[in-house]
Amino acid sequence: MSPRLAAVIPAAGLSSRMRGATPPLPREGFKPLLRLGGESLLGLVAQTFSEAGVREIIAVAGHRADETTAEARRLGVRAVVNADYAQGMFSSVTVGLAAVPPSTDAVFVLPVDIPLVRPATVRRLAEHFLGEAVLLPVFQGQPGHPPLIAAPGVSFIRNWPGPEGLRGALAALAGPAGPKHVPVADQNVLFDLDTPDDYREAVVRHRRRGAPTAQETTALWDLYGVPPRGRAHGRAVAAAALAVARALPSAAPSLDMALLESAALLHDIAKGRPNHEVEGGRLLSLEGFADAARIVAAHRDIPPEDAPSISERELVYFADKLVRCDRFVGVPARFQEKLDRFAGDAEAVAAITRRRGNALDMQKRIEGLAGRSVEAILAEAGIGMGESPCR
Repeated sequence: MSPRLAAVIPAAGLSSRMRGATPPLPREGFKPLLRLGGESLLGLVAQTFSEAGVREIIAVAGHRADETTAEARRLGVRAVVNADYAQGMFSSVTVGLAAVPPSTDAVFVLPVDIPLVRPATVRRLAEHFLGEAVLLPVFQGQPGHPPLIAAPGVSFIRNWPGPEGLRGALAALAGPAGPKHVPVADQNVLFDLDTPDDYREAVVRHRRRGAPTAQETTALWDLYGVPPRGRAHGRAVAAAALAVARALPSAAPSLDMALLESAALLHDIAKGRPNHEVEGGRLLSLEGFADAARIVAAHRDIPPEDAPSISERELVYFADKLVRCDRFVGVPARFQEKLDRFAGDAEAVAAITRRRGNALDMQKRIEGLAGRSVEAILAEAGIGMGESPCR
């Protein structure tokens, strides 16, 4: 049976470090009501928990409590008020924990100024919860937010008299073995929003949330057990995709090179599973990387009629048809291997021949736009055809 989960969102602070920005921030920099992508920070955090299946969400108001409480009401979130909010965030944590229903099995704590944690992180923590005192998400070896605290620890934290607030309470609660760490592919578990510069960074991160960063790409490889050979293939496909993209003067200005690279690196994340391209898109979508998911899900085949223009999706698809393992072999050689393998299966040969025709059509379009051959494009980028062994 799934655990019964609650979430506490401390949102009672003064937001003092957000003041004095030039130009001034909206709402005088009051963090619970600052907006990202059309939603308040409180709304983003509440949405994260709601999308992950957490039904009991408690916001703790304090400074400008009437405004925070009104926002919580708009969001359908329960609000409690910490009259002693000036004592610091830990006082808000204890007030929020006091409001958690006694039937709860475990509770998350996520301050409103850590607004970009992904629902996938919350879900993964919930899936790994087996009654441990404290679970923490870990990104590339660094623990972050939110902690998931087993219900028996709630009263311990509320009565914690020691130093370091919640951090100290969690360390004492977890004991010598420490909290259980749960690896995640979410860089935002380490990102909090304290200053105007942090807010500007948050705007960029939120706008680009559909594509994993370079570090998140590596974390996704680790999370899904992509072997060295698969990673080498991804790097080769990414190198080819970037080289071709830079050779397209009409398309290059509109292309998102970071998205292109991450999707190429991850296009075979589900290799070995049935319909691996669709499954890879599904996995990335569940992780919250919708833009990369759309590209990965289409990389097996794109008929000309489905590609009116050349975008990141088409470039990852085509680059994959240039690479066997980590070797650049070109479209004809890539498909000839498959034709040889399935020579006795007429239906398979017909399907492979059709896909080869689609890839050659894409190559013709690319070479027309670039004004030179794909082989010349790769050579200009320092990529030689068949330059490395297939390991």
